[in-house]
Amino acid sequence: MSKITYKDAGVNIEKGYETVKKIKASVEKTFDKNVLTGLGSFAGLYKLDKVENPVLVTGTDGVGTKLLLAQMMDKHKTVGQDLVAMCVNDILCHGAKPLLFLDYIASGRVEPDKMAGIVEGIAKACQTAHLSLVGGETAEMPGMYGNGEYDLAGFVVGIVDQNKIINGKAIKPGDKVIGLASSGPHSNGYSLLRKVFFDANNYKPDDYIEELDDTIGNVLLKPTIIYTDVIMKLMENVTIKGIANITGGGFIENIPRTLPDGVSAKIYSGSWEIQPIFKLTQKLSNLSDEEMFNTLNMGIGMVLVVDEGDVSSIIKLSDELGQKANMIGEIVLGDEGVIL
Repeated sequence: MSKITYKDAGVNIEKGYETVKKIKASVEKTFDKNVLTGLGSFAGLYKLDKVENPVLVTGTDGVGTKLLLAQMMDKHKTVGQDLVAMCVNDILCHGAKPLLFLDYIASGRVEPDKMAGIVEGIAKACQTAHLSLVGGETAEMPGMYGNGEYDLAGFVVGIVDQNKIINGKAIKPGDKVIGLASSGPHSNGYSLLRKVFFDANNYKPDDYIEELDDTIGNVLLKPTIIYTDVIMKLMENVTIKGIANITGGGFIENIPRTLPDGVSAKIYSGSWEIQPIFKLTQKLSNLSDEEMFNTLNMGIGMVLVVDEGDVSSIIKLSDELGQKANMIGEIVLGDEGVIL
């Protein structure tokens, strides 16, 4: 009887070892003084600094079907930033300082160079977000994924003083709504975007579109902004009452998540520049304004609710950090959630 090996079943352990060697240096660049284990341990150990009333804040997310675009274009180094941003931006909504990150990559076949590129992107994004990449998993799953296919998931842990948690409870009528600009669609709505551009209108990723002044692939693959620096800087200088990460569900679903009962966010039309990608998407899809705002971020990656007196300081501080910010609305009495 002939021998049947793990490799015969589609799993190449040696490729896994090679991948680990390729990512070691980039991962270790993310370590800070609190990381107590190196790459390859059974678990990541991280020592907490002293916080008066510490609360751990956790989050997990993925990149969604934007990965299909990366696979179409065979460009994989930017989706790592998408993964980190999707997780980190969620915990920033509660005022948490990001501490550590773990990633999970599942693929049909481990390709060391491709996997290393993805992890290098994750590690670089962790440095931007001030995170230590303390562990992860690369799973080779033939039969579950086809050759060239992969999925990503991320897990983040942050910390906040219990007395400084941002929870929206202090929001009141008259407060102002600040929008931090996005880089584009970020990592949400890509099932719609792929349907509109590639299925219904037969674009190819490398097609140049004059309205976008770029190829559609480049515009859609722009990585999600990581807002750690701007949120941490603003928290040092002003009181932020509420933060909403504008992800799946757009304005309509996400802004109400930070509002207390009895108030709504009234959004001013024309108070920020809606990027060409969103205008073109609406033109090609015939979606209503409400449908667009319920699916895509429309050029606003994060929404902050603050006192009126802090608006000018927030816009100035954001601009100093290279982050465009606009006052886009106000808080009013009502239970509509979001009023466009």
